[in-house]
Amino acid sequence: MNRLWYTIAAVMVLAGLAHLGLLLVDGGPWDGPVSWRKPFTFGVSFGLSVATLAWVTGLAGLRPRPRGTLVGVFTAASAIELTLITMQAWRGVPSHFNFATGFDSLVSATLAAGGLVLVVVTICATVAVSRRSPGVAPSVLLAVRAGFGTLLASMAFGALMIAQGVTQARSGHQDAAYTVAAALKPAHAVLMHGVLLLPALAWLAGRTLPEERQRLRLVRLALGAYVVVAGVVCGLSLAGVTAAAPATASVLSAGAVSTAAVAALLWPHPRVAVDGRGHGRREKLRRGLEPMVAQWHPTRSQHQKGLM
Repeated sequence: MNRLWYTIAAVMVLAGLAHLGLLLVDGGPWDGPVSWRKPFTFGVSFGLSVATLAWVTGLAGLRPRPRGTLVGVFTAASAIELTLITMQAWRGVPSHFNFATGFDSLVSATLAAGGLVLVVVTICATVAVSRRSPGVAPSVLLAVRAGFGTLLASMAFGALMIAQGVTQARSGHQDAAYTVAAALKPAHAVLMHGVLLLPALAWLAGRTLPEERQRLRLVRLALGAYVVVAGVVCGLSLAGVTAAAPATASVLSAGAVSTAAVAALLWPHPRVAVDGRGHGRREKLRRGLEPMVAQWHPTRSQHQKGLM
């Protein structure tokens, strides 16, 4: 199933990038409820989220059956959400808070229901990774659990955006619905991909730092820095203060976090994976070969021991 999930995630990202190209060629507004920006940002974000959930749940040691259920439901809900958002963009109408016609109301209700499914799956995944996993390094567990915590916080901001937007739209203030919801976009975005960033840093640390205590210290420092930055962004969003338009600020926030995560995964590193005693694989291999060396080259072996 991993290949299927990653394939779907890649298709989502490519679809999002294709709409970015369409925006550059066709033009049109960047901000606002009707824009090619929406299928672009949602495509990339959903694709990264599906791939992240598939990777991180495996990294945390979840059993195959619950992991398959969680990732499968999350992928299906994400695909439906992205399809509806893209369809509405091609129709030239808003995808969210749109109750102009019966069909548009059905689309908006389906998007809200899909968001609820994503929240429930995220809660279940958070509970699952919080259980004991003896075979997983503490640094990885901390990164995964904290990442799911930030994802839950992002979902909470998303739910708040939907609630405020629906309230305004139902009361006849359609423009206010998008304005109120847009103000929280940066907070929603900056927290969304922490579940990719923190495990990616833990994964990189596991291949560059020889001792678990060093890796755990690095993850804690990264988590602290991320919480501070995200807290500032969230505070400014709640206060209605942004350095740029909300749509731009959200793209920059999510882009910075996800780019840092991808850079950590792609960063060139020497493979210094360690065993439980803190010795690298090369050292373990060398010790395993010493009897063979002593058998075929006794003089050389004695010389090496004398140097030691």
